[in-house]
Amino acid sequence: MYDSRGARSSARASAAAVLGAALLLAGCTSGGGGGGGDEQGDPAARITQQPKAADPFWVNPDGTAARRLAAYAKSGRKSEAEQIRKIAEQPVGEWIGPENPEKEARGFTEAAEKSDRTALLVLYDIPHRDCGQYSQGGAADGNAYRAWIDGVARGIGDRSAMVVLEPDAVLHLVDGCTPARFHEERYDLLKGAIARLKSLKNTKVYLDAGNAGWGHPDQIYQPLQQAGVDRADGFSVNVSNFYSTQDSIAYGKQLSSKVGGKHFVIDTSRNGNGPYTGGDPAQRWCNPPNRALGETPTTKTADPLVDAYLWVKRPGESDGTCKGGPKAGDWWPAYALELAKNSRP
Repeated sequence: MYDSRGARSSARASAAAVLGAALLLAGCTSGGGGGGGDEQGDPAARITQQPKAADPFWVNPDGTAARRLAAYAKSGRKSEAEQIRKIAEQPVGEWIGPENPEKEARGFTEAAEKSDRTALLVLYDIPHRDCGQYSQGGAADGNAYRAWIDGVARGIGDRSAMVVLEPDAVLHLVDGCTPARFHEERYDLLKGAIARLKSLKNTKVYLDAGNAGWGHPDQIYQPLQQAGVDRADGFSVNVSNFYSTQDSIAYGKQLSSKVGGKHFVIDTSRNGNGPYTGGDPAQRWCNPPNRALGETPTTKTADPLVDAYLWVKRPGESDGTCKGGPKAGDWWPAYALELAKNSRP
């Protein structure tokens, strides 16, 4: 099995995102170019937006890392607060949950619009998701998924959004993980999702395309085409994984040459030390030790084909119940601190 079969930040586990969306809808963020702080207004915990020219993506001032920062600052744990700030002050993917997609998408994009930024959304609800592993689940069937995508689209509306579509969904068609009887439906659902999202005025869509360590671009480019990548803005690589930015660029450029020169984005959230090479090879993707934050999110990249470095996986959230971690998508304070401490200043 490929080592990229790992769990993703489960939308079901992302209670903080649901709560954050509700608070945002209630008007609990500041507008313009500024950002909010913690509920007590502690200056040590205040989160603001990054400079728009290099990083146009919205920073959630009420995200999980921001709340952890506020708690550390309030309790006088300055060292921990300084480390978690490295995560809290960066834009991360908002993984839309299964229950209220329209409300969540509207909440995040409205808050981003108020700050004159673009919302980064991750859609991860494909039926038969993750092949029954740590992040198993997804929509009950194809019709439920289409309704979910439609809800997301209504929530986004004409506001600016960048969408990473269905991590692993195409890869698991290629690696044999998803049973053959589901393949035709999945291709149809992905094509439909791209078409629906691209009907929106200001939404960019990147279909997930695996990572530099799982195989060769020759194995996935035709499935990507069958899934409708030609109608998307491009594809994403290294989502929730650890391969270096350099290796990810090389992989993405090879793949781009086979799918009409499509651009791509790279998840750099945890690739600062590259991939883990110890332990069971089949489990190296899951909560590997001694990893580090990678390049911070930006549209100023090392290659013209790379539209952005993004933090799609939210640093500090578990890959699953391996190596002592909590369930997939749950915040793991010790792991978050390790990622931050191991990263460059």
